[in-house]
Amino acid sequence: MNRNITDGINLFSKLNGRRLLNATKLLSSYYISKAFKKPIHWGMPLTMEIEPTTSCNLRCPQCPSGLREFTRNTGMLNLELYKKIIDEIHEDLIWLVLYFQGEPFLNTSFLEFVKYAAAKNIYTATSSNAHYFTSDMAKATVQSGLDRLIISIDGTTQDTYSKYRIGGNIEKVIEGTENLLKWKKELGLKTPHIIWQFIAFKHNEHQIPEIKKLAKKIGVDELGIKTAQIYDYETSDNFIPTNEDLSRYTKTEDGYKIKNKLLNQCWRMWRGSVITWDGLVVPCCFDKDATHQFGNVSDFSFKAVWQNDQYNRFRTAILKSRKEIDICKNCTEGTKVWN
Repeated sequence: MNRNITDGINLFSKLNGRRLLNATKLLSSYYISKAFKKPIHWGMPLTMEIEPTTSCNLRCPQCPSGLREFTRNTGMLNLELYKKIIDEIHEDLIWLVLYFQGEPFLNTSFLEFVKYAAAKNIYTATSSNAHYFTSDMAKATVQSGLDRLIISIDGTTQDTYSKYRIGGNIEKVIEGTENLLKWKKELGLKTPHIIWQFIAFKHNEHQIPEIKKLAKKIGVDELGIKTAQIYDYETSDNFIPTNEDLSRYTKTEDGYKIKNKLLNQCWRMWRGSVITWDGLVVPCCFDKDATHQFGNVSDFSFKAVWQNDQYNRFRTAILKSRKEIDICKNCTEGTKVWN
């Protein structure tokens, strides 16, 4: 059976009557909100991103975690706060991303996070630079119940890979992937669905045919070719690919502009939310420095924050003029390229 189909069946298995009803409420209220330009919001999140840590072992130059440029605190999510969040939202939640910024596996409680959500039949996913998958860690990860694992590999040679993944070692990434695949096979498990993610830059776009061959040789479940988010895209082309099909941006006489037309709508504001390692609730993954804070789940229930005036004012602003919201100006939801 096609491994993407297997992954889809696994995701479908997480559904039940309550979760389907909740998803229907969210979707219907979203379309009503778009029609009337008012933030009508029924239901609880069907997706959620929770941040295990802001710490990272690499120094990627287009990542605030890698650049150590956060104005917010750096730290690790504790298990007690995590369980509090999951206990409140798990009945309606379908998909949980245990990632926002940083390298998730630096948090020693990470696999406990996965197990706790998996026990409540939530589809769990994360993203890693795959530098910590020794044979023992790979085995523990496969046994944890993790459903999806995205592994960043932005090159097929060390020279190309390390131009963005500064401080990284491509051999560790490949070895770690092989360890995971070995244990999936030996344990007879179909999860996690392992995706190699190749972010296309100017310096590595020529290696896309090579990464396709390597992914097939190694035997990963899926290869994703992703467009890069560039912070100074208006004037810089250091990282923007020459092939516009691989870019979120298009060249103009004055530099570059984002391809997204920034329509006054955003399904993300209805379907789910992001919680930082220290409990801050922020709108989405584009608010990397948590500049738009709606409350803290250490002090309030998530439901109280999800339905509060601050959150609804932000949803109203999205419906009225999304281009005026700072974090939306570089948003490219729907422009990823997957092969």
